[in-house]
Amino acid sequence: MKRFALLFTALFALLLGTAPAAAAANFPETIALPNGWQPEGITSGPGTTFYAGSRATGAIWTGDLRTGDGRLLVEGAAGHVALGLDYQASTGILWAAGGPTGTVSAYDARSGQLLGSWQFQAGFLNDLVATPDAVYVTDSFVPQLVVIPLGAGGALPPADGGLTVPFDPAGDLQYQAGFNANGIVETRGELILVQSNTGKLFRVDPATGGTTEIDLGGANVINGDGLEVLGSRLFVVQNQNNQIAVVKLGPGLASGEVLGAITDETFDVPTTVTYTAGRLWAVNARFNTPPTPDTPYWVTRIP
Repeated sequence: MKRFALLFTALFALLLGTAPAAAAANFPETIALPNGWQPEGITSGPGTTFYAGSRATGAIWTGDLRTGDGRLLVEGAAGHVALGLDYQASTGILWAAGGPTGTVSAYDARSGQLLGSWQFQAGFLNDLVATPDAVYVTDSFVPQLVVIPLGAGGALPPADGGLTVPFDPAGDLQYQAGFNANGIVETRGELILVQSNTGKLFRVDPATGGTTEIDLGGANVINGDGLEVLGSRLFVVQNQNNQIAVVKLGPGLASGEVLGAITDETFDVPTTVTYTAGRLWAVNARFNTPPTPDTPYWVTRIP
């Protein structure tokens, strides 16, 4: 059964000033993606537009969260992967992390045209966040931050214009076996990432590679994947836990309090989440279900 639905509907309304009319609008509870899609990343664009990437082919689907209608935006291809996504409203660019391919791609979010691609010596480029100055990408296997600097007005650098910033070995973030740095967001002018295998959150200095743990008071967000931040609330998708942890961030991002978790009967290994139209939307990767061309996948609406 759904839990915390009324609590978090009220929380969103208070936190973001969501209008009652918007909160009462009808949206589908789930939105179907193409069978066999194998999604991992989701982000939202103008209005009620959303984008979902395919880890199987690197294709990108775009749809409408109000109607559930959608279409293919970016064609897939053998050997291509699209994991973490982020829509940059100021430029209309859709960014995609390429997982084990070591690539980061930029697409026109309306036409799907490839605008640029950058190749890195990397282990597994998992998630990314676009800021006015740069795009920052996590590498789950190599202790580094991948950076694509942006010019004036978000101008893209040449294909060799990306760089990597090794994490300071003396910092709090220490890589271990398994998936390490995963979801990443920007808030209050700082970067926050989650380490999946330890359930810890960290502030990251992209200039130096310094990392500082955010004190959760002994709690953790193990299996943390995609992140979304709304004011002082950080939402951490815990994929294999089938839930989304809600963390209240403290002053200076030095600490955080895990308030609880959101669950839903339609969750099936959710991986990432986006916020739009007064709601959170989670994509279900179904990692524990053997993929076939007929396997269904969907996006879950969270009240």
